[in-house]
Parts: sequence; structure tokens; C-alpha cells
Amino acid sequence: MTQQRLTGKKILEMVRAFQPACVLIAGGDLDVFTLLHKRPMTAEQLAGKLKSSARAVEVLLDALAALGAIKKSAAEPPVYAVPPRLAEALTEDAKRGVLGMLRHQGACLRKWSDLAAVVLSGKPAQKRPSVRGHEGDMESFIRAMHEVSSPLAAPLVKSLGRLKFKRLLDLGGASGTWTVPLLKRAPGASATIFDLPHVIPMARRSLAKLGLADRVKLVPGSFYTDQLPPGHDLAWVSAIVHQNSRAQNRAMFKKIYAALVPGGRMLIRDVVLEPSRTRPVHGALFAVNMLVGTQGGSTFTFRELAEDLRTAGFGGVRYLRRGEAMDTVIEAVRPR
Repeated sequence: MTQQRLTGKKILEMVRAFQPACVLIAGGDLDVFTLLHKRPMTAEQLAGKLKSSARAVEVLLDALAALGAIKKSAAEPPVYAVPPRLAEALTEDAKRGVLGMLRHQGACLRKWSDLAAVVLSGKPAQKRPSVRGHEGDMESFIRAMHEVSSPLAAPLVKSLGRLKFKRLLDLGGASGTWTVPLLKRAPGASATIFDLPHVIPMARRSLAKLGLADRVKLVPGSFYTDQLPPGHDLAWVSAIVHQNSRAQNRAMFKKIYAALVPGGRMLIRDVVLEPSRTRPVHGALFAVNMLVGTQGGSTFTFRELAEDLRTAGFGGVRYLRRGEAMDTVIEAVRPR
């Protein structure tokens, strides 16, 4: 995203952009796309499925049809359906879908709507669950992280060149989205995924499907409170540092240092700000996402991350890859 010259008209266009977002998110939270893909329905029929107001469902469906997200027939009463190309993106069983991220953006939107209050208080917005509940929202978050990372993982890992390692530590590795392409680059290596206890079953199922369960050890825990399993020569820290304050990152880096053998490396994938803190634009906006959603998280400059890594004992801090979004990779080495 690049900066643009703002006018009053452009500002109002930007402000009104929440409207189609809310319509699409509501469709995702209510699973409208999956239901209509399985069986095209009238608004009244869908309302019966949802146990909701027929009037409200009709208004939502017409708005979705206006946006092109569903099709509305000319029959009376009209029947609504999902175009096949969008069913591939918006239904529960879509293999390369975006439904998880769509729902997660709803969680973000609820917090962003409290931004002014957050700025006054300095405290993150109160979490408000969607109609899917806290557990459903957590599932959507895990799914969203996989959806956004899965297309990026293999090409990004390949762009890093030759990676020599025997034992990989994937911190917060979730369903193995990054472990899998990393292990494919090192056929003789093994990995440890360290993540919260409720995430481990997801990783187990995913790795079993891919035939990699025998190469990956799954360790439940929290990097905030627990020590990390030792003996690794590569640590992969993907989209984590922005969740933390600098003090939390320093504490985490020290734990990673202890988990690496001498000469071991850590690779950090995240969005990294330029010194002005206004570029890339995505990074500046993502800092707001952390402001409304975390106690101390933010996006950081290379200088800040390098300083915190050196404080934890690391050396050789350098860019391996520079990107505009969450595709920058920084390397740090535990001295021999």
C-alpha cells in the first residue's frame, strides 16, 4: 500500500469502506456462503436455517448480491446462490479459501471501532466475540493465519536460499504452515513445533495428513511462561514479535538463545518499519492493529529489533529478505 494524496472526497470514501466489509464479514460469521453453496435458497428459507429474521436476512442477502458476492435470481420469490469461483474462497470446505481470515477481520474490526477510546486510555479494546463465540473466533484466527501464510510459505522459504539445519524450532508453529516447507528444504532434518496446548491437536492432524508426523515433535507450552526445548540449530519466529512489547521480545529472545546450540540461527519473519515509522504504510497500520489488540505489541524498526537481539546475546543481525508486508526476514546468530 502506498501513500496517496488525500482530499475530502477521498477521506469519505475511505471512511465508508467499513460498510461492504461489515456485510461480507456478517455473511462469513453466519456461514451464509456455505449454506447457499450447498443449496440455493430464498431469504425466508435461509432465515429458517439460521433461526433469524426473514427481513434482516433479505437485507443482508441483497447487499451481498449488490457486492457480487452471491447471485440473486429473477424469480419470485428470488433465490440466492453462490457463484462457483467465490465458493472456492468463501465456503467451509474450500481448500484455498479465505473464510477464516474474513472472520478474523471481523474480530479486528470490532476492536478498531474502539480506537479513539484506546488512544485515550492506552489500553487495548475489550474483546467482543462474534456470533460464533470465543472458541469459534480462536478457530477462525488459527485458520486465518494458515490461509494467509500458506500461499506465501514455500516461495518465501525458497527465496532465502540454502538453509542448512538439522533441528528446527518453530515457535508458535500452529498447524505447521512454515515447518512443512522448511523441512522440504532440508530432507534429513527434524523439527519441534512449540505452541499453546489447544493448538497442538490441529498441528498433529495437519502433519499426519502430510506424512510428516515422524519428523516433527509437538511440544505444548507458552513462550511467555515456559522454557523452550533445547538443542536446535535453527529457530523460526514467524509473525510473533509484533504481538510483544520490546521487553517481552527481549525475554523471548533470551529463551530462544538458550534453545539454540552455539552457532545456531534465528530467523524472524515479520513486518519491519523504516526509521520514519510511516513506511511501509501496511506496517504503520498494523501497529494500530496491535495497539487495539495487545497490551504492548507494535511493529518495530530494524534498529529496534537488532538492539533487542544483541541485548539477548545474538550477533550477526542482518536482513535476509526485505518486503513491504509481513514478508521481511531478519537473521540473528548465537555466537559459537
